[in-house]
Amino acid sequence: MSPSSDMRTKSPHYGALQKLVDSLFDREDADTLTAEQIAERVLHPAKVRRLDVIIAAESLDLPDELLEIVNLLPPGTFTRHRLCTQLNSAIGGHAWGQRYGTVE
Repeated sequence: MSPSSDMRTKSPHYGALQKLVDSLFDREDADTLTAEQIAERVLHPAKVRRLDVIIAAESLDLPDELLEIVNLLPPGTFTRHRLCTQLNSAIGGHAWGQRYGTVE
């Protein structure tokens, strides 16, 4: 199999980074939240530290290529949106979107 066709094939780990993001941020159904809870989440979104993301990725036993993506995160804290932006940027930079998927 040529390298270019291999990169277009979905990996058995396709979607693993989405599972990582979902495990770090609680995704309650908006229908179950009160107006006060929604306002609180808008005003004070949940954040995770880079170290939390790395530890969670290692605990999920991700393959080396995906751990590389996680380790490219800059130091700091991340809202869900910022974390997804950073991960998707690294995935796109490696042209691994079709192989591993992107996150939201």
